[in-house]
This record gives sequence, structure tokens and C-alpha cells, in this order.
Amino acid sequence: MKNIIFISPNFPTNYWQFCRELRKNGLNVLGIGDQPYDELTDDLKNSLNEYYKVSSLENDDEVYRAIAFLTYKHGRIDWLESNNEYWLERDARFRTDFNITTGFRVEDIPRIKFKSKMKEYYTRTGIPVARYHMVDTLENCLAFAKEVGYPVVAKPDNGVGASHTFKIETDRQMEEFFQLKWMNTTYIMEEFVNGEVNSYDAIIDSNGEPMFETGNVTPMSIMDIVNNADNSIFYILKDLPEDTRRAGRATVKSFGVKSRFIHFEFFRLLEDQEGLGKKGELVALEVNMRPSGGVTPDMINFAHSTDVYKIWADMIAYDHSTMPVGEHAYCAFAGRRDGKDFTMDHNSIIDRYHDYLRMEERVPDVLAGAMGNQMYLATFSTKEEMDAFYEDILKCNE
Repeated sequence: MKNIIFISPNFPTNYWQFCRELRKNGLNVLGIGDQPYDELTDDLKNSLNEYYKVSSLENDDEVYRAIAFLTYKHGRIDWLESNNEYWLERDARFRTDFNITTGFRVEDIPRIKFKSKMKEYYTRTGIPVARYHMVDTLENCLAFAKEVGYPVVAKPDNGVGASHTFKIETDRQMEEFFQLKWMNTTYIMEEFVNGEVNSYDAIIDSNGEPMFETGNVTPMSIMDIVNNADNSIFYILKDLPEDTRRAGRATVKSFGVKSRFIHFEFFRLLEDQEGLGKKGELVALEVNMRPSGGVTPDMINFAHSTDVYKIWADMIAYDHSTMPVGEHAYCAFAGRRDGKDFTMDHNSIIDRYHDYLRMEERVPDVLAGAMGNQMYLATFSTKEEMDAFYEDILKCNE
């Protein structure tokens, strides 16, 4: 029996389903988390063979001792995973420390976590990348902005999501950025790309081949959503465009991805941009070596009448899956921000879109910055229907 340690199986709250499918596939599923066992849901408890509580998942020594104990009790650990960007580097350290050969290890981290390093691997595929400058002095950054033109975007080279990302449009804002940026953090500054984010989401087998593929579109900038406390929308595509499929598969090969659930991001240009391409073409953004966050796996299931939790667990257990993919649809996410005067109240949304809604719930506070406070998931057979849904539920009174 294979032993798999799943870090933080209780958060995000839907991740217990990864554990459920692992256990159904006959794996010995060992959870490590900081929530008391009695507070875990029954679904999660029934999906684990054993749970080890630590006082804090931020305490590396405690987590290390938990892994050591579970190794002593159950034998060699075959897999260690969290499927979470926040723990990606530490997962790699623990795999290295305990000689777990499945998954990324310490030596792999630079190319999959540092935005500046990613560019080299994207470039090898022939996919264009935005020009960039590693933030050093104010004078040099002003010179870079003069070269590429405002606006420019600055963000931590090793960051999660849109955290501490700045859109800089003037010399004065550049000076303000130097006052606001975190000390002892390396920032990358890039030319601004006018595009919407298109993703390639896939489950990759041990040979680097896709077992399942889809994609999503984020019409609004996550950076603007976070910085402006705006509503949040994105959707799973009914059908993955062929250029996204080609770019995603080429990126998988370039980065040497094996045995992972991935989320690769590209810009689709909204206008011709010199040095990058024509309107409608793809430009590299960044790779994420884990599933797209929050409820996205559920959205993928709704969009494609399948179960990616099972497909991922099948990849772990068997390196292939017979899970069928059924009828395709668009699956829309709408995250409404508290405090806005929306035209439609919650009950009106439920009444009007009852037949289309697949899920509605409050967003955990830790995710609300990027996703809004109240979310609605709905499926539609046409983009026109989906656009009308967005217009209805995000419209505010004048």
C-alpha cells in the first residue's frame, strides 16, 4: 500500500475530496494539519487513515517531526502533497529531506517559483514574454520605465497571487513604490501587457503527458480586483482553444512537469503590442504547479461533467484514469464584494438563476481579497447566457 501525506487537507475546504479519492484508490492517506481532529468534517475524517495535528503549519520543525513520526509508524512515504501554492517550497524541502522522489524537490524550486526564472523556460518554447527588470535602484527602474513606457507592473519575484503587486503609471508613483515595497524582498518589474488571462489547466502523468485538459479566462485583472476591492469574475471555458492547448503542452515539456495538477497562465492580447504579438495571440505570464485555487476544481467538474479529484488521485495511484468526461458547458464564477449596492439581492439571484446555479456560499476571509465575499457558480451552454448572468448579478444601483 502506498503512503501519501497530504498537508492541510482541511483547507481549502474542498480539498478533502482529493483525500477521499486517494483512499478509495487504496492509498494510506495521512493528513497533517493544525485544526483539532474533533473540528474536522466527517467527510474529511472518513477520507483519512490517520491525522496528525500540529499547533501551527507555519512551524517547520513541528511539521518535520510529524512527517518523521508518520514515516516511523507507516514506513516509507511515497508521496507528499498539499496542492497549495503557499506550501509549494516547503513541500519540496520535505521531499528532499525524506528522500521522497515523487514531486518537485529543492533543486526544482527556482524555475517554478521565481517569475524571472520562469521566463527562460517559456522562451525556450517560442512563447513571447514581457520585458523585465529586476528592481534595484530608483534611477535604473525609471530608466526601464522610459524604455518600455508606462505603465509598468512591479511584484515580488517569488510571490503568491497578486499579493503586493503595483501598477506604476508615473515617475511619482515609481518613487512611491520604492517607499511602499517590502524590505528584503526581491521584486521584478515588467512592461504592462494589455491582455486577459487565459489558463491551461491539466493533470499530467509521470511521462509528462496530459490526462485531462481545460482552461479558464479571467477578464478582469486580479491585481486590480485586490488593489481596488472590486468584484471578481472568471469562468471555465466550454472548449479549450487549440493555441492554448499547444502553448500549455509546450510549457509542460519545457518545465519538465510530471505527475502534477497544474495551472499555467497566459495573456491573450487585447491589442497589437510591439515585441509581443498581434491582438488575440498568447503571451506567457506564469506557471503554477498546483490546481487553480479555491473552488476551481469544482468548477471544472461542473463545466465538463467529470471529477478531477478522482482523475488526480488516479494519476497518483495508477498513472492513468478511466474517469469519463461528459457534456461541456461554461462554468461562471462571480464573487460579489460586501458593501456594494447591488441591484439584485441574494434571494432574487436564487429565484432567477435557480436552474443554472451549482453552488453559492460565503468566501473564506483569507481568499476574499482576490475572490470577493459572496460567490455564485453557475453553468451555461452559451457565452451569451453567461454574459447576461454576470451583468445581472454584478449590476449596482446608480
